[in-house]
Amino acid sequence: MVLADADGGIYQANRAARKAFGEQLPRTGATLEQLWPADGAVTGRAFLADLGGDGSNSATLRFRCGEAVQAFTVTGLAGEGEESAQRLLQLFPESSRPAAPAPRSAADEPGAAQKQKLDCALQLTRNVALDFNNALTSILGHTSLLLSQVPAGNAWRGSLLEIEKSAEKAAEIAHDLAVFSRQEKDQRTQQAGNLNQLLRRSVELFKTPALSQMGWKLRLDSRLYTAKFDEAKLQQAFVKILENASQAVARDGHIMVITSNKDVAEPTQIGSVNLPPGSYVAVEIWDNGCGIPPELLPRIIEPFFTTKPGHRGLGLAWAYGIISNHAGHLSISSELGKGTSVVVYLPAQARVISEVLLQENELRGTQTILMVDDEDLLLTMGQMILSAYDYRVLTANSGHKALQILADNANKIDLVITDLVMPNMSGRELIEQIRVLAPDMRTICSSGYVRANANEEEEDAYLQKPFTSHDLLSKVKQALAVA
Repeated sequence: MVLADADGGIYQANRAARKAFGEQLPRTGATLEQLWPADGAVTGRAFLADLGGDGSNSATLRFRCGEAVQAFTVTGLAGEGEESAQRLLQLFPESSRPAAPAPRSAADEPGAAQKQKLDCALQLTRNVALDFNNALTSILGHTSLLLSQVPAGNAWRGSLLEIEKSAEKAAEIAHDLAVFSRQEKDQRTQQAGNLNQLLRRSVELFKTPALSQMGWKLRLDSRLYTAKFDEAKLQQAFVKILENASQAVARDGHIMVITSNKDVAEPTQIGSVNLPPGSYVAVEIWDNGCGIPPELLPRIIEPFFTTKPGHRGLGLAWAYGIISNHAGHLSISSELGKGTSVVVYLPAQARVISEVLLQENELRGTQTILMVDDEDLLLTMGQMILSAYDYRVLTANSGHKALQILADNANKIDLVITDLVMPNMSGRELIEQIRVLAPDMRTICSSGYVRANANEEEEDAYLQKPFTSHDLLSKVKQALAVA
């Protein structure tokens, strides 16, 4: 991997590049001109120039490797804004080049080019994040070591704390890069279900006082097909799309979420998307905001492309990656000054899993519930919600305290809701102890982490954080209904 400027001057090269080019790649002052053979320089210069415009981001170029000349498949990205002169290149020896894809029709070309660019960016980002994390590990480790040796009154301690703070902020960015680039597909976390409820929860996250004047409309098909999806990851994708929509509209603007079924008998072109035959759930998120200029529309899902100062440009690219890993498709259309429509197509089965929506009076109960969480704010929130619906609520901020409350209230507690990740005694360890004290006790596990295995908590109801009051009350009703 090589970072160069538009004229071919090399800023940085990773270890693999130095190993490949050897003495032709000195540590300072190197240029790509030094690496190209005499008959390959013109092609190389043209490729660099094209990266700054609308040219291809992939080409086969020849480089001098010691005494030999080696062909490489080169993929690259041009920087944005102040970094527009930078070129990030990744080189693959022709011997390791993947097989050429099957020919595509003209209608497929825009999607194919965009996918190639995104795949290239994922690989580049993965490598950058790895190198970045290694460097940050050293910086944070040495800074922590120095802080442990520097007394509180030392004049340099403030500077060390600033270094540590900056490195931690950089680590957050590196984490975002690593998560974005990974985009792994894990079938274990994908469950068949109805997308309507997930979309309701996603919209609820945006109904804050700051956005209260905005008009939110849901037109959800009550007979929606069944899709298989990772609930936490797909919610991230929809939240990213909704976030973009909310930023595009005025305070009194409108956002509409629409779900529908779509059956495709033969390959069908819809906008920029080629849908293979099959059944799909279509999710459209529409806004009446400022719209996207036509010249920017093809680029808005590129990683790191943004028109908003201070933003990283990973939102829609992140959503695209998640949807792609669900074998889904993303189509975006926009008209300047009138609004934008983002449509997600997910493979589905032509059968319906009903969305269970309990009415307000059905959510009430009089049972006694013990809530366990090491976060006092969450205990207070849960107690307020459940008490408002007539439940009697006891709280404990640790597993040991929960066991004491259970012992003092034998046969009076009907349900235990516990966080899974707590200090000293985890939620799983607490449940094991509860099984000894009260084998028939109903339990609900709650966590902000995504389960690595969908079957991990199969003996207990599971409540994914963050949750709405309706999520909590519905899960409680379901757990108490179990015989």
